[in-house]
Amino acid sequence: MTDDVEFDAGRRSVLGALAGIGGAALAGCSAFKRESDGQTSSLDGEAARELATEFAPTLYFDANEPWFPTDPRPYASERDGETVVNGFDAVDGYHDRYSDGDPPDPTVFYNAVAYEDSPLAVVQFWFYSVFDQFTTNFHWHDWEVLHVFVDTETDEPQLYVASSHSRTVPNNEFLDPDPAMVPRILSELGSHSSTLSVNDVPDRFQRVAIEDMLADITNTALEGVEDLADLELPLAYGLPRDEGSRLPYLVPEYEGVPIYEHERLPSVTRESLIGDDLTVRSYDTLTSPPTDLPMRETGLVFRHRDREADADVEYDLVPSSEIEHIAAFTGPQLSFEFTVPDVVEDAIAGHITTTGTPWSQPRYGNPAADISVPNHRTALADRYDAIGEAAPINSVIARVTEAVTTDDAPENEGLTTTETAVESVVLLESDPEAVPTFGGIAVVQDVSAGDHRLTVNGAGRAPHSERVAVSDDGKPTAAGVSGEIPLVARDRATKLEIGGEKTATDLSTVAVEDDFAGRLYESSVDGNDAIYVHTGGAYTTEVRDSDDAIGAYRINPTPGSESTVRIERPETGKAQLATFVADIADETREEIAALSSDGGSSSAVEGLERALAAVVEAARKAAERARDSERGTADKQLTTVAERLQRVEQRLTEASGDLPEPLSNASQNRMEQADRRTKQARNAEKHSADN
Repeated sequence: MTDDVEFDAGRRSVLGALAGIGGAALAGCSAFKRESDGQTSSLDGEAARELATEFAPTLYFDANEPWFPTDPRPYASERDGETVVNGFDAVDGYHDRYSDGDPPDPTVFYNAVAYEDSPLAVVQFWFYSVFDQFTTNFHWHDWEVLHVFVDTETDEPQLYVASSHSRTVPNNEFLDPDPAMVPRILSELGSHSSTLSVNDVPDRFQRVAIEDMLADITNTALEGVEDLADLELPLAYGLPRDEGSRLPYLVPEYEGVPIYEHERLPSVTRESLIGDDLTVRSYDTLTSPPTDLPMRETGLVFRHRDREADADVEYDLVPSSEIEHIAAFTGPQLSFEFTVPDVVEDAIAGHITTTGTPWSQPRYGNPAADISVPNHRTALADRYDAIGEAAPINSVIARVTEAVTTDDAPENEGLTTTETAVESVVLLESDPEAVPTFGGIAVVQDVSAGDHRLTVNGAGRAPHSERVAVSDDGKPTAAGVSGEIPLVARDRATKLEIGGEKTATDLSTVAVEDDFAGRLYESSVDGNDAIYVHTGGAYTTEVRDSDDAIGAYRINPTPGSESTVRIERPETGKAQLATFVADIADETREEIAALSSDGGSSSAVEGLERALAAVVEAARKAAERARDSERGTADKQLTTVAERLQRVEQRLTEASGDLPEPLSNASQNRMEQADRRTKQARNAEKHSADN
């Protein structure tokens, strides 16, 4: 993806993608019980060593990476009769022992198991780093893993599974890799999320096959995406900074100061962390998404010291059984450097504290638990009785885009949505686990059925929050509007608040539409709601109450204004909808009339202005009759409104050549909106807020 490409993301695109992945299983534990896998037993020392040596991976790191795979044992201590590794000791000790170009104790740990009564074995390569610093999280200690599934009868690898950020983000996997090729891992800067490299360009990630170049993953593709009809987009985290996306990193704090200023970390300086050119010090002070963050560059390359190949660093291969005596990796909860509500920090405490031991995790004894792609599990299940069939799980998916003004509209009166090159952070607050987007795609999997609140945030953008209802059928749920969530640059955002203390209407749903970009937001609500909207848009806000009665309001934010836009007492029903029709027609009439005052009108334009004035008059009368509970008279007036809207359409066609094209476009879009709301008003059973 490039920074300059701009396109209408198409709200149907992600919905089409959902059909492609259907009810497919993704990763980890699930509300749906998959078939059980067979029992495993540890391979004996020599067999495990041979397998580990044969498949020991080559590791490629970012040029800005501070924390490389190392041995935690030098930092171990005793606590209450147990061996632990304290985060302060590990981070400070690592940097105290680090010398330029010579990371301390380069080590990869391995664990090998065999499925009983099966030729299938797995060798796991575990990578320990003393710290994790990323865009969604940071924590003391970090463990990542590569699983290599091997058929011991043929000695051929069956599947590579490289761990991604969490169990809620799809892993990077490759089915049936070339037996002659040594596995390669591309480690993400700071987070150490691992993706695979199996093609002819060893230090670059390739998501899809191009000509003779293999893709680096065989994850299930997002099929049927209209905007990417000629491209299959595998559902995997991948390596965003290697694919043209930008990721801003954060600086962690402890006890009110950045960790490099803490007295218990004397060997740690600002230079010990990810550099300033990649770091955001405050989301609040950024007025727009950063565009100058550097892309990924390859730095140090690690290879197993027994492998005959050039390398920057040679690592030791050590059985993980030698460190299983470590009971815990400890460290206090860290904080974001800038203001984040305590409830949010507590919700994602698992991302900003520490990590558990590998040997306490289910995937340590049963590596198949980490297979995140349904067709991969199915393929192994077809080959080996020891692997259970996949089961569907619930997932939430969306494409995060950016709302910007469009040249098709009058200035600051219409939007479009574009691809974003800066990745965002996604959090399901009801079952919190912050995950990053990849290529603008947000995927949260293994989601429990029920109502959730989804929050999306990004550097320089106003936050987005909505309620998402996840069904218990294993099918993906599209968040946003048909799978699209447009964010707004902070310097062009204003808050739209719906409802207040005196609200009489029991609202159930709120939606916001722009005249040009269409529906941008829709969410169920419990009382009040608040949304950030772009100040360059012209909006219709739709509200529905608990009886499914509809209301609509015209919203035109003022660019440059910091004041919140409020709909204090939202109403629904015939009177309110008729009032909206009058408002949007009068808004358009005033803009048409401005041409006359400038001396640029024609008889056709003047006829259009008169036709709009007639709509305003009839709609106001319809609203009055509805408030007086005169349903029959109100409906007759609404019939008149519909007839006059048809006349406006004719006059608009006649005057189109005399109108500026953006105003002609806007007028057409608004009259379509007015026509829709007129029909809703005629069908409304509810007259007004009082009856």
